[in-house]
Amino acid sequence: MTRAPAFWSRDTALSRLLAPLSAVGTALTARRVARPGWRAPVPVICCGNATVGGAGKTTLVLDLAQRLRRRGLDVHILLRGYGGGARGPRRVQPTDNAAMVGDEALLLAAVAPTWTGADRAASARAAVAAGAQVLLMDDGLQNPTLAKSVSLLVIDGASGFGNGRVLPAGPLREPVAAAAARSHAAILIGPDATGALARLPPSLPVLRASLVQDRAIAGLAGRRVLAFAGIARPEKFFAPLRAAGAILVEARPFPDHHPFAAAELDALTRDADRQDARLVTTPKDAVRLPSAFRSRVTVIGVGLAWDDAAAIEAILGRL
Repeated sequence: MTRAPAFWSRDTALSRLLAPLSAVGTALTARRVARPGWRAPVPVICCGNATVGGAGKTTLVLDLAQRLRRRGLDVHILLRGYGGGARGPRRVQPTDNAAMVGDEALLLAAVAPTWTGADRAASARAAVAAGAQVLLMDDGLQNPTLAKSVSLLVIDGASGFGNGRVLPAGPLREPVAAAAARSHAAILIGPDATGALARLPPSLPVLRASLVQDRAIAGLAGRRVLAFAGIARPEKFFAPLRAAGAILVEARPFPDHHPFAAAELDALTRDADRQDARLVTTPKDAVRLPSAFRSRVTVIGVGLAWDDAAAIEAILGRL
């Protein structure tokens, strides 16, 4: 998927027309997630979401991996490896590239040992055999092959749950109530602009966090910038650049996980030179760039600032 359909953000005649197909998808997902999964001998933390597209799962996994490592734990990360062609389970190697294991896997592997593969149980077995003391899943809330010790429902505050309908009538992989019932806490990233929290059961704890850019963003204040991003919601990258005082001569979005062609990179270079602008992108996009081109681009990363960091530490501590 390159762009979410506009009707996913509101209830329309088209979304209602597609509702019967959504009912079929809901039933199939419910049947799939009800299957018992392999129970690992170590704790398993799943960072998942109810919607398709970027909710901030990878950013959360990076944050939790660093917290677990500070506790002296050997944490291994599991994910499907979307966009990569290598079959799993595969431990990400320094020589791997995005075409092999996907861009997110490369980002995560810089923090902790990372395994790709659609069968999370197979990846988990391999990770445990390699010495993992904690398994951290990037996505997989609807994947039943591996039993979870803790499931965190990640919510993007800006988009929430869209129109509240299941695919293809809306952006949900399953009904919100079903995802929440299997979750131990919700992680809201950014202000709740759509009233998503009102759709959650009152008994589900909610932890709040905000995205914060690298300190390097301050160096872009007053500078002309051509920003480009191939992530689920490019505006989440462009808006902070503007807020930091960068002069965006152009904000060019690409599809999520987009493999950049040489012609596209040449066009970016020409347009930046013509407008006397600096090329700026995200870490996720940077790992998909050729190394020679990557050196010409300023990369601005992102992390999490927790409203109550003690609350997430308490969840990890209970493991």
